[in-house]
Amino acid sequence: MSGPLRTDAIVLRSLRFGEADRILHLYTPSRGRVGAIAKGVRRTRSRFGGRLEPFSRVRLICHEGRGELLTITSVETLDAHARLREQAATLDSAARACDAVARVFETEDPHESVYNLLANELALLAAAPARATHANALAFRLKLLIAAGLAPALGACASCGGIEHLVGYSPGAGGVVCNACEAGSFPIAAETHDFMTTALAQPLAQAPDASPRALRETERAIAETLEHHAHVRLRPAVAR
Repeated sequence: MSGPLRTDAIVLRSLRFGEADRILHLYTPSRGRVGAIAKGVRRTRSRFGGRLEPFSRVRLICHEGRGELLTITSVETLDAHARLREQAATLDSAARACDAVARVFETEDPHESVYNLLANELALLAAAPARATHANALAFRLKLLIAAGLAPALGACASCGGIEHLVGYSPGAGGVVCNACEAGSFPIAAETHDFMTTALAQPLAQAPDASPRALRETERAIAETLEHHAHVRLRPAVAR
């Protein structure tokens, strides 16, 4: 049904379209990922100004017609996250966080928790550029797994339920496994297990640090879990 739609949104991506328009990929709390067109936004005297830049959190009024794209008619800036653009590391981290959300949650199914998680991550990166670390990016992705219903089993063997000798991670089983169930798994260090457990339990602002080995193993666990269960492949969490 056509008519006005009022919604908050985070701009995931912006693409040039035609002579003066832009196509926007947005993530909203009540409609999930949606596409919209901002007509005339690239003109010097556009009424939208620079309020629809990637990573901005905005409040929109859109016209919802019969096509797939919403048409933006009004925009109010809630948080421009301008400091994200001051350093290459924060800009890259923000882009990878938005890309991860776009890939894992690509439909219009509502996930308000995902919207809030991404808003929190972008605000943290803008407020403290030093947070643009591998550990922070992985803590964010671990929390995305929870929102996707793919939270890794870390308290006991994902195959037999045992709580001792948890030496591997099985993407197929969806979590850590013991030495008796390690077929099809890859080995992980105790530190990796500890990092994943703590990162899931703590707020993003308190994401723990870890050794390069633990971070590599955590990233592999996240990537292979998503590939196995959701058929989604993510970009690396940080630039190589």
